[in-house]
Amino acid sequence: MKPTKAYRNPAFMNSKEARALRILSEYLEPESRLRAEGIEDTIVFFGSARLPPGSKWYEAARDLAFRLTEWSKGLGAEGQRRFVICTGGGPGIMEAANRGASEARGLNVGLTIALPHEESVNPHVTRKLALHFHYFFMRKFWLAYMAKAMIVFPGGYGTLDELFEVLTLVQTKRMTKPMPIVLFGTEYWSEIINFDALVRHGTIDAADVDLVYRTDSVEEACEWLKQRLAGEAMTKPGAML
Repeated sequence: MKPTKAYRNPAFMNSKEARALRILSEYLEPESRLRAEGIEDTIVFFGSARLPPGSKWYEAARDLAFRLTEWSKGLGAEGQRRFVICTGGGPGIMEAANRGASEARGLNVGLTIALPHEESVNPHVTRKLALHFHYFFMRKFWLAYMAKAMIVFPGGYGTLDELFEVLTLVQTKRMTKPMPIVLFGTEYWSEIINFDALVRHGTIDAADVDLVYRTDSVEEACEWLKQRLAGEAMTKPGAML
């Protein structure tokens, strides 16, 4: 009987001992696919998976992604794509952003995660850029690593987790690149997160409140992001954490 090579042995590759190899594959495989498509940086949309088509926030995310994609298509050298829309690849706000980018005839990225009831990628993600993850921390790494801006729509635990992880990285300067962050939906966010109370209790600095930009306007969000990304568009793209 011919012996089996270790990397062709499913029992080993799925074992506890090979966990480091599986983690490494979730770094190397996405990197190779993104590089093949000339994607150097992204604009990431976060938000609830439960908001349906036709809802105000779904349609706002769709419109904003469309506008940003149309703008970004005029940037970058040949074979290079700047500020590509990226989401968690699921339904709701994620679907809306991928849909808007697709309707603007732009590539877009979906980073899905293996969950008991939500594993399918939404139909608007560019097929060759539908990346599927087992490890939450590797998925979150790729969401943050390539990002040059983040837009956070109303959402639940997952959205809050993603928002606060990025805010922590920015606040502590572990993320050294500029990171414009839009909180879309002022009434929702004012009710869900009382930033002023955090300042009042002395748990954050007053300046930390300005790490996010709040708006209810697609046009305003688009123009604010374009102004902050204009300088980035002239520099060599890349990511740094």
